Formats: sequence, structure tokens, C-alpha cells
Amino acid sequence: MAAAPGPLAAPTPPARPAPARGPDDGPRTPAPERPGKVRSMASRSTQILEAAARVIARRGVRGLRVEELAAEAGVSTALIYYHFKDRTGVLRQTLEFINDRAERYTTDRDPDGPPLTPREELEETLLLELQDTVEVRENSSAWGELRASAVFDEVLREDLARATLVWVQEVAALLGQVQPMAPASSLAAAAERLTALLEGLSMRWLSGGIKIGHARELMSGAIDAELAGLRQG
Repeated sequence: MAAAPGPLAAPTPPARPAPARGPDDGPRTPAPERPGKVRSMASRSTQILEAAARVIARRGVRGLRVEELAAEAGVSTALIYYHFKDRTGVLRQTLEFINDRAERYTTDRDPDGPPLTPREELEETLLLELQDTVEVRENSSAWGELRASAVFDEVLREDLARATLVWVQEVAALLGQVQPMAPASSLAAAAERLTALLEGLSMRWLSGGIKIGHARELMSGAIDAELAGLRQG
């Protein structure tokens, strides 16, 4: 048996047409991104870069494959390509991420602690690259792997050269605060020697060639020698 018809629904009023746009109205303004969405995208990008640093530190640059990086970061490969375009983009951004992270852990100071002298700031900045922490081990290992890979990768080589130059300039500026009368060329040369030694000591320590305490002693001795040379020069 057919069901009895129910009450008729009120007719739906027609939708209001959008106002016509004239030629002088200009382009439509896109809706602004929600703050939560922007933060979420930034945190995903950082999450991927942290994972990339871990993978490079453990397996080297050749071991960095987008599929494995996605698994390590807990994201889709599509999201990696969205943020970084390709594998080269991942490598370049990871290098920048490693530099930023190193700058953070070598320059963070206790705001309630006494101010450091220029000599103390120089030594602390360099010796904080030789800390036996997970973050420093991972950062230094990844940096070493990226530098080794740059021998065969011209794009990465140029990025590393720029990053190294900035690092040398920062150390030269710290040396200049201790010895303000030293010539700029002497400061730059001393900074190059110190940063090169620091990289070598870091690799020997990470590979088990020397103990970290001995590496720090050698670094402190080199700082003393360079400052003495700047005073005499």
C-alpha cells in the first residue's frame, strides 16, 4: 500500500546572485591563512628536516631517499615534495637547518648568568660544538656527511662554501672582539684555521679516534695559540 503523502515542504527561496564585478573592482583578495594552519605547516616542515638530519647522520647523503625520509618523519611523500620540491631541495634545506641548530646551541646563554668576556665567549662558542649530546652528535655527523658528498655535488658544494664562509666570518668577529687591533686578514686566517681544526677534531671524536675531553683540550690550546699570534702580529 502506498504511504500517505506528508505535508508539503515550503519552497526553497532562490539563492541570491553574487554582485557583478566591474572592470575596476580589482582582483579578489584571497582569504588569509588561519594562524593554526600556518603553524602546523611550519611544524611539519621542521619535522621533516629533523628526520632528514637523523637519516643523513646515520646513513649518509646517499642513504637519504624520499620514501625512507617520509617513513622516518611520519609523513607522506607528497608532503615532502610539497615543501621541498625534490631531493636536492631537501638536502639544501637540511644544510640550512643544521646551521641554524648549531647556531642555537652554541650561542644560547643563561640570561641570569654573569656576562662573558670576549675571550670566554670565543672559547665557549667553539667548545660547544664538542658536546656529547644527541643533538650535537647528530648535527656534526650530518654536517660531515654533507661535506663529503659535496665533493661530487656542485650545488651542495656551493651551499657548503657559503655556509662555511659565514661560519669563518662569525669566528673572525669573535677573535676581533678579543684582539680589536689585529688586521682583518689575520683574523680571517686564524678563524679559518680554528674552524678547520674544529671540524677535524669533531670527526675524530665522533669516529672514536679521540676522547671528547682531549678534543676540547686541543681546541682550547689552538685558541690560545691563535690569540698569541694575533697579539704578536
